[in-house]
Amino acid sequence: MANKSTLLVLVSLAAAGCGRATDEEAAIRQVLEREAATWRAGDAPGHAACWHIQPYSRILVSTAEGKALDIPPALMVSASPAMGQGGKAVQSNFKMSIAGNSAWVSHDEESTAQNGQKTFSHEIRLLEKIDNQWKLVGQSIHAYKP
Repeated sequence: MANKSTLLVLVSLAAAGCGRATDEEAAIRQVLEREAATWRAGDAPGHAACWHIQPYSRILVSTAEGKALDIPPALMVSASPAMGQGGKAVQSNFKMSIAGNSAWVSHDEESTAQNGQKTFSHEIRLLEKIDNQWKLVGQSIHAYKP
C-alpha cells in the first residue's frame, strides 16, 4: 500500500510540474506574439512593455543578404520609424528552455508585409521573469530565403 501511495504522490507532483511548464510556455508565447503585433501596429508603449533592457541585452540580426546588424537595445523601448508598417507575423516551431526566472526560446517566423511580401526568419529570444511577468531581454534574428 505504501508503494502505491508513493507512486500516486510522485505522479501528482510530476503532473503539477508539467502544468506549470505549460503555463510558463503559454505566457512566453503570449509575450512574443504581443511583441510582434505591437511592433507592426506602431504601438510603442505596448512594444516597450514586452521588453526589459538590461546592461547585457543584445539584439543581433543577420539579413537574408548576409549582412550582420547589431541593433541598439534601446530601440526596442522607444518609438522607431521602422515601427507601424502593418502586416502580420506567424510564429511556429517553438522550442523552449525555462529555468527559474530565465528562458530562451527558438522559433520560426513568417512575416507578411502590408503589400503581401513575405519574409522568413529563425529567431532566438532571451527572456527573464521580472515582477512575475516574462520580458524580452535579448534576441537574435536570422532571416533566410526559403
